[in-house]
Amino acid sequence: MSNEANMHGHAEVITHHEVHHDEHHVHHHKETFITKYIFSQDHKTIGKQFLITGIVWAIIGGLFSVLFRLQLGFPEQTFPILETFFGKWAAGGVIQPEFYYALVTIHGTVLVFFVLTAGLSGTFANLLIPLQIGARDMASPFLNMLSYWFFFIASVIMFSSLFVHTGPASGGWTIYPPLSALHQAGQGSKIGMDLWLISMAMFIVSSLLGGLNYITTILNMRTKGMSMTRMPLTMWAILFTAVLGVLSFPVLLSGAILLLFDRNLGTSFYLSDIYVAGQILPNEGGSAILFQHLFWFLGHPEVYIILLPAMGMVSEILSVNSRKPIFGYMAMVGSLFAITILAFLVWAHHMFVTGLNPFLGAFFVLLTLLIAVPSAIKVFNWLTTLWRGNIRFTPGMLFAIGFVSLFISGGLTGLFLGNSTIDIHLHDTKFVVAHFHIVMGVASMFGMHAGIYHWFPKMFGRYLNHTLGYIHFWITMVGAYLIFWPMHYEGLAGVPRRYLDLRDWHAFNKFDDLNKMITVVSIIVFAAQLMFVFNFFYSIFKGRKVRTQNPWGSNTLEWTTPINPGHGNWPGEIPEVHRWAYDYGKDGREFIPQTEPIGPNESTDH
Repeated sequence: MSNEANMHGHAEVITHHEVHHDEHHVHHHKETFITKYIFSQDHKTIGKQFLITGIVWAIIGGLFSVLFRLQLGFPEQTFPILETFFGKWAAGGVIQPEFYYALVTIHGTVLVFFVLTAGLSGTFANLLIPLQIGARDMASPFLNMLSYWFFFIASVIMFSSLFVHTGPASGGWTIYPPLSALHQAGQGSKIGMDLWLISMAMFIVSSLLGGLNYITTILNMRTKGMSMTRMPLTMWAILFTAVLGVLSFPVLLSGAILLLFDRNLGTSFYLSDIYVAGQILPNEGGSAILFQHLFWFLGHPEVYIILLPAMGMVSEILSVNSRKPIFGYMAMVGSLFAITILAFLVWAHHMFVTGLNPFLGAFFVLLTLLIAVPSAIKVFNWLTTLWRGNIRFTPGMLFAIGFVSLFISGGLTGLFLGNSTIDIHLHDTKFVVAHFHIVMGVASMFGMHAGIYHWFPKMFGRYLNHTLGYIHFWITMVGAYLIFWPMHYEGLAGVPRRYLDLRDWHAFNKFDDLNKMITVVSIIVFAAQLMFVFNFFYSIFKGRKVRTQNPWGSNTLEWTTPINPGHGNWPGEIPEVHRWAYDYGKDGREFIPQTEPIGPNESTDH
């Protein structure tokens, strides 16, 4: 009945892959529970730690979105249970304005950084890099372990900010000064803001440790025969992601530290000529716009730090489940490279309404629209990979196809916002919320789900329940469009984002029923994610066991390891690579693993 069961016959071809045992390669030592599961230096375990921490944060971030959707959808109603949980922040069962802004802030922060950056890159870079390039582990397993624990410390600090007396940070996930730079600006600008900034500093250290490790491992530790052009596209995507992170995250770190200085040491990097409650502050010479430059110089590459690993995994999953070679391998690598370069040159399109010189704005409009070209190349190649393929609709494949759909539809709305003239009207409206949630948030989440469903058998030696996977996909796919597509129309009508109650605007009353619908759908979609979480943790212990080494009939090296690989991945010598990763449907064969030498009569074209 299941897809992978149909291929067991094919998979057995390489189950007995010839391995030369050499006891000098793998050093076994007695591991305790703490060294194996907590302070582990095994890249596979660290990947699982990132994933499970990311899932916890995804539940928290998703729950916060449901709470503020309740406020937006039913602003006239009271929910006494909210007061039970949040006390003064939801007095009378109504979310207070200050707390509403805090919910929006923490929701954005944890989903963008803690789930889609650390949860996505941290999980799949750690899991796949050594397995797909043929390495025992990362270049520095110790630094790899530290990268997780810095992320964990950042998580603890961010989580603790939810419990301080004055509440968590509430300056929006972009934390613009002067609101974030002045303690007296509001409750959410007190200790909660300091904790937010310290947490992000720890998070950035984690990302830098991880990124340097990923780059070093991919460039220096590939197995014999694994040239750069034989690497799976997942590896190229993770390499470029790590480069983006290493070059751009330090800029946000400097921005955050300078903001801490302004808040606590009396400096004026971002403050000048400020009046608070009639009082003139002594700060002079700073510029709030400087913070925007520093933030968005990371903030736009951050979009691709989130998207690129998803793009790489989707390329892999589409090819494996279409039983076809990926279309235009070198064009895909080139487009990843182009996106990496252009990502650094477009940050000011987030700042068209800051009084930016129109001539400078035109330069950023051009570069912003130019980045659509490599993105379009990727979409074209994904669609041509699917074209006339022998497609297997596994849950992972459905999420990969869903990613392509969301990337296309969400990306098209970016053409509106990339034009400075139109952006002046649409900036800070629901149109922006709709655009970046579809193209970055939901699409990347689909890439993450695709990766989890596809590589879960390699992570845990068991399968996720496919029936629950199909239900999860269809509810999430339909729900994502029902939630975010109508927001484009609200944005075109001028409905502002981050406002907790729109009843005083008669022009916006016509969207009341639409907002109720969006809220109800968001609750249903959140429930579907909880079902996935149940499926995930249940399947780790009780899922159907993997019986074959290569359940998907894939060519890449991770499926040549044992079903439950130990620390070191291969029990004997690391296999040698003889071909690229996408020999599917070639010379009458369904798939040819990378480890198989090229035969004398084999066609050599890709």
